[in-house]
Amino acid sequence: MPIPAKIQNLIARFQNHLEVYKSPSYNEAQLRDDFLNPLFGELGWDVDNTAGYAQAYRDVIKEDSLRIAGGLKAPDFSFRIGGIRKFFVEAKRPNIAIKEAVQPAYQLRRYAWSAKLPLEYLNRLRGICCLRL
Repeated sequence: MPIPAKIQNLIARFQNHLEVYKSPSYNEAQLRDDFLNPLFGELGWDVDNTAGYAQAYRDVIKEDSLRIAGGLKAPDFSFRIGGIRKFFVEAKRPNIAIKEAVQPAYQLRRYAWSAKLPLEYLNRLRGICCLRL
């Protein structure tokens, strides 16, 4: 199956301006707006709730609330089907080396473990997917 043109364009734009995106001034919110929201939208997820569903039935919850160790935490994206969480995506800005950094993986695993989810995805465009069975 070929990669859709919109996704190819996202990849090309990221590669063509990699130095800008890896600079400390390029933040996580910009990454989500510039790349992740369009990517997941192209994959069929209603990231912006264009269907107008109530909060309980949205496909994607941004900054979902999750109780961990007596406090509230907020995974960047919670993907749901029929109102039921299926997986989290945690975005990290491109200058963070997620292959070597322990904290991002721990953060995401803690989210998924606390929500009793088998799948989580840590994204820096070239992300890490962790499957728990």
